[in-house]
Amino acid sequence: MKNSKHNKKPTSWHCNDAGGCRYSLLTIVWTVVGFFLVAHLISLYSRKDNIDQELPSNQLQVRHHHIHHPVVHELVRVEEEILRMPPPRKRSPRTCKRKSRKPIPLVEEFLDEKSPIRHLFFPATSFGPTKGMGNDTLLHYLPGKIWMDTEGNPIQAHGGGILHDEKSNTYYWYGEYKDGPTYHAHKKGPARVDVIGVGCYSSKDLWTWNNEGIVLGAEETNKTHDLHKSNVLERPKVIYNEKTEKYVMWMHIDDANYTKASVGVAVSDNPTGPFEYLYSKRPHGFDSRDMTVFKDDDGVAYLIYSSEVNSVLHIGPLTEDYLDVTPVMRKVMVGQHREAPAIFKHDNTYYMITSWCTGWAPNEALAHAAESIMGPWEKLGNPCIGGNKVFRLTTFFAQSTYVIPVPGVTGAFIFMADRWNPADLRDSRYVWLPLVIGGPADQPLESNFGFPMWSRVSIYWHSKWHLP
Repeated sequence: MKNSKHNKKPTSWHCNDAGGCRYSLLTIVWTVVGFFLVAHLISLYSRKDNIDQELPSNQLQVRHHHIHHPVVHELVRVEEEILRMPPPRKRSPRTCKRKSRKPIPLVEEFLDEKSPIRHLFFPATSFGPTKGMGNDTLLHYLPGKIWMDTEGNPIQAHGGGILHDEKSNTYYWYGEYKDGPTYHAHKKGPARVDVIGVGCYSSKDLWTWNNEGIVLGAEETNKTHDLHKSNVLERPKVIYNEKTEKYVMWMHIDDANYTKASVGVAVSDNPTGPFEYLYSKRPHGFDSRDMTVFKDDDGVAYLIYSSEVNSVLHIGPLTEDYLDVTPVMRKVMVGQHREAPAIFKHDNTYYMITSWCTGWAPNEALAHAAESIMGPWEKLGNPCIGGNKVFRLTTFFAQSTYVIPVPGVTGAFIFMADRWNPADLRDSRYVWLPLVIGGPADQPLESNFGFPMWSRVSIYWHSKWHLP
């Protein structure tokens, strides 16, 4: 009978078999997850719209990658590069032993000092204020070419950084002075040049560089000194302390076997030195190799260094006089094996370009971003655009060292990198390229659902370009 109690519809949920129950349960779970994911995405876009409405017009243009500056439009144009492989030939024993993370033939050609296409990586042509460039009123950069100073000599400022001295409105470029013979300290040791010191160059336009000499020189006789010529001095960076009115230099200090793994500190009253070397130490009690320093808008400076056998980056604030680290330190990018950090800031977001650890061999760069310099840091993907696939996988055959803002253009920067020449380190080249912040990030957040609200970092390849 229809009204029988045995024919009433159940008021609770039942399953007749285990498979059906699991299927129904999974359907409900995924429906709930989908609902929250959609709600999260809606909130992200709503937040984005609110942020865009609050931003000034010039910052809004950068966020959407529409910078209304004619030079920037020229810089973001994608330029391709064609490199033709030579026919197969016999390899030198040294080249056979050197392998990159991924066996890319062009990287092997790059590392082989006898490669028939070596001139493509290290061309003999040069540029600068004294090399027939007198008519170049736009001051073009030629990445990978020999960059001359005002005296007609190749600039020696490798692994360097830029200080803009506001008192004199002058840029100072500090870097490793490597104008010496390349050799190997022992059979399995890396290519090296004896320590000569830190070179300094000054400029008003970031293109015409005057040689200010060696502002921190090597120690010739005292073998126990950190700066003895048999040791290692790399990646010097200088920041200015307004409170003490001192110029403070931080650098990587090591022995020939890279076992000391320390930072060194020097100080000067003038940007052109001479700098007085103070001491070296292992910051926070950890090994330190590739490093940089960053001075924030509030005057607080930070040390960023590759540590724990290059498996992690450490970040920590310096003391008020910039002469030491404080006890505060955070570990970021744990287990990612990143080095050559170059950090900068835009629109209250911190950005960083890093390299993988492959010695002198070039590799794929990664961009990272964070709302706080102490982390967490999120990956934004490979920032390189243009050239060709191998160019993008090798950071244009170069390695990051520093990033500086383009004067007068919000959201545009100069990416500074070194194209290392392990066969002749003094002939290592500089790769300066335009870096633009704008557009959506390539990768979702690692910490939760969704994409980050900060913008993509893009480094554009150009064989010839100029600033506004």
